[in-house]
Amino acid sequence: MTAPRTAVVTGANQGIGLETCRQLAAAGLGVILTSRDEKAGRAAADGLGAGYHRLDVTRAPEIALLAADLSRQGKAVDVVVNNAAVSLDGFDIDVVRQTLATNFFGVLAVTDGLLPLIPDRGTIVMVSSGMGELHVYAPAIRARFANPNLTKEELVALVNEFIADVAAGDHAEKGWPSSAYRVSKAAVVALARVLARDLAPRRIRVNAACPGWVRTRMGGGSAPRGVERGAASVVSAALLADATTGGFFRDGKPAHW
Repeated sequence: MTAPRTAVVTGANQGIGLETCRQLAAAGLGVILTSRDEKAGRAAADGLGAGYHRLDVTRAPEIALLAADLSRQGKAVDVVVNNAAVSLDGFDIDVVRQTLATNFFGVLAVTDGLLPLIPDRGTIVMVSSGMGELHVYAPAIRARFANPNLTKEELVALVNEFIADVAAGDHAEKGWPSSAYRVSKAAVVALARVLARDLAPRRIRVNAACPGWVRTRMGGGSAPRGVERGAASVVSAALLADATTGGFFRDGKPAHW
């Protein structure tokens, strides 16, 4: 009997992440649920019959330990869903640094850390948002995000430029929005495009997905979507049957970026 494919989902002890795990498990994948909150994460994983691993995506040693444990178990990681994210109140340099540490740099670090375990034709999904659309940026910044030849190093430099501009107090006049969450979600779409190009020789599909505005602790009770529909948008990107890569999707259809 062929072993089921394995999916690792970050930030998955509640909300969209947990429901994504549920739907992937229902599709026949072996799921490894990860979270910062170990008690809640283990309880959620036990409820699904899924595996569990503690993971704070901002901590390099924990990413390395996850990869080492999976390697020791002989597991390939067929699907990675980078779901972990924060949305913090207010806007100042501390909020910016904390938000980007999780929502962008954490996504990048997890993807890089697990990449040696992702087989050819594997799948990586970046959970983004409609908040990541580029229309709120000055044309020059928008062009840099959308540059089809953008490198990973250039993208990191662009995100760090935003952080530096906020610290200097002149981000708005340079054309940045006053929202770290917006910048983080634009950056992960750009990252999906960069990695899709770089990993094309291995036929690893890398796409971003927008779950929409969902009723979760982050989204609030007035959001129009339930977690089932929001997670289904993410899962559709995780289970693509074709070779589509470098896209941004919502409900299985191309989304505006």
